[in-house]
Amino acid sequence: MFQWLHLLADSDQPTPNSFLTIALQFFHHRNVLLLAFFASLLAQIWMLLQVKVFIHCTVVRHAQGFHNVEGDKNPDAYLSYDLFDANLTPLGWSQVDNLRKHVKTSDVSKGIELVIVSPLLRTMQTAVGVFGGEAYTDGITAPPLMNDNVGDSGRPAISSLNCPPFIAVEQCREHLGVHPCDKRRSITEYRNMFPAIDFSLIESDEDILWKPDIRETNEEVVARGLKFFEWLWKRKEKEIAVVSHSGFLFHALSSFGNDCHPTIKSEICTHYANCELRSVVIIDRGMIGSDNPTTNYPGKIPAGLDLPSDIADEKLSGNGEAN
Repeated sequence: MFQWLHLLADSDQPTPNSFLTIALQFFHHRNVLLLAFFASLLAQIWMLLQVKVFIHCTVVRHAQGFHNVEGDKNPDAYLSYDLFDANLTPLGWSQVDNLRKHVKTSDVSKGIELVIVSPLLRTMQTAVGVFGGEAYTDGITAPPLMNDNVGDSGRPAISSLNCPPFIAVEQCREHLGVHPCDKRRSITEYRNMFPAIDFSLIESDEDILWKPDIRETNEEVVARGLKFFEWLWKRKEKEIAVVSHSGFLFHALSSFGNDCHPTIKSEICTHYANCELRSVVIIDRGMIGSDNPTTNYPGKIPAGLDLPSDIADEKLSGNGEAN
């Protein structure tokens, strides 16, 4: 009675016609009305298979920034305007290079349809370094993802060829307010640095979200994170890379996985290391468990200081909370 299931499994790309053919093979010489019923049922199953039921997210925290180093030495440094929109350290760029090798050798990058990035210097440097094209050379007419020496990095320009599109999204920024390292530059400046990144979803040229005297609460970050993932769900792409920050990822993802196995929930509720990659599948209903991911990347290679500013806040307040 399950002959049609085997036939379906053997079909590389099932279509309504293939479902009908399967039904005809199974119900050959049988009642015509019954045949019509099951043919209709199989066609409806095929339609359901076309509905988007999951998103596979390759989630990355930015590589080591100068604010991580200074904040690890002294949490008060996060209040310094010397760290405004901090860029990557030389060690951070080494972390980017190592993660890029990982995504290439593990074929992570092959299926990615879109890269979403927080519009801060350290996240955009990480995103284009990991998922962008090769070094930009003379004769290429396409705009580069990143111009040379952005953030006084000494790095060459990065091509936008042979890589997915990049979109900057405000909703996946780090905790907003108080810490100058989490304040962004104008979009006009960023467009000059990262010509091929799409900034069209950002409404204001200047940063109107960051306040010098009001720090976004953890609950507000969770709410913003849920809105971000709801927006993500509505997109047509199923394979998406997200490059963001420790605090945002920790609080946004901690609201998921309550119906998962404890080991999965524990991983979700762990802060990301610098340049760590985790593979996250978001579905429309809970699952009991899943196989161990084979493309995760532990980050901090090479190892370096990476204290996130939210954890620094907790230390300063006496409670002990990490960008």
